[in-house]
Amino acid sequence: MDLVTIIGIAASVFSAMSSIPQLIKIMKERKAENISSVMLVILICGLLLWVYYGILLKNIILICSNVLSVLINLSVLFFTIYYKSRKNQK
Repeated sequence: MDLVTIIGIAASVFSAMSSIPQLIKIMKERKAENISSVMLVILICGLLLWVYYGILLKNIILICSNVLSVLINLSVLFFTIYYKSRKNQK
């Protein structure tokens, strides 16, 4: 494995995992009032474009890391909407 591939994998892993702390915080505190749903939707759209780009290039690193990022950020978006709606119902 060459250095460029290693750097690509490392960048992908760090990028994909960047939202995990936010997801854990939302789930732990059971609140998400300061999280922007619009920002998450825009981010997810961008990540989906990265997935498509990876498919066009047949680059498994781009595809896998961005699919993982999409799933994590969809979870953040789901819990953000869920906890914001629960707060509004009270």
